[in-house]
Amino acid sequence: MSRMPRYKLVIEYHGGPFRGWQRQENGPSVQEAIETALTKIGEISAEGAPPLVYGAGRTDAGVHALGQVAHVDLSRDWPPFRLMEALNFHLKPQPAAIRAAELADPGFHARFHAVERRYLYRIIARRAPLSLEKGLAWRRVRPLDVAAMREAAAHLIGEHDFTTFRAAQCQAQSPVKTLDALEVSDATTPGAAESWEREIRIEARARSFLHNQVRSLVGTLERVGAGAWPPQRVAAALEARDRAACGPVAPPHGLYLETVVYPAAPAPSTDAL
Repeated sequence: MSRMPRYKLVIEYHGGPFRGWQRQENGPSVQEAIETALTKIGEISAEGAPPLVYGAGRTDAGVHALGQVAHVDLSRDWPPFRLMEALNFHLKPQPAAIRAAELADPGFHARFHAVERRYLYRIIARRAPLSLEKGLAWRRVRPLDVAAMREAAAHLIGEHDFTTFRAAQCQAQSPVKTLDALEVSDATTPGAAESWEREIRIEARARSFLHNQVRSLVGTLERVGAGAWPPQRVAAALEARDRAACGPVAPPHGLYLETVVYPAAPAPSTDAL
């Protein structure tokens, strides 16, 4: 029997209408939307089951993605561009799109072969409600001290026990993770009515994250930026290894799975040259 071809998909979605990435019984998911689209192009088993789509990360309800990665085994050889176009046609009108499709190595696994995941969190500090960015960023109505947030973030970089910043329902075997980067940047909001109006971007990079880790880190950094916490309190919260020491968890609609990184393909051998 010939091996079913495996495809790698890069996916963008607005998390608002979905209950998260993973298929579940209590509402629509991104995984289900893609699997349903696959059945509409004829990718369905004799029993009527759709192909299983395996994602690189299980984003929660309301969380967005710019570059989620998934793999799927299909019954026929699809030209990647045609596969992308066909899936996007059948995903309409849902806010999800296949940005790229390619034939993958038969052993490729979207989740287990990832070496880095990059998340972006957007905070917009301004008095006026968000109109164009509603549901796409977390609005705070007071100025935030970005320098203090950067100072606090520095305490979190590296390998630590992140129990404080871990959801109670987290299923990871260990709370120890290595946070490769936690960068805080700011920009003046276009058309700002007040000098303190900013978009603050927090970018987190690690091989893997605990459940709700990024949103917990962001909510804690926001307390520092608002002046409610001194930066040193973040270090104390980390050392406490106690969920009660964490700041409020930031809402999901400001969070984006930005990209997933995989090992570079080995360079071609020069032995025969």
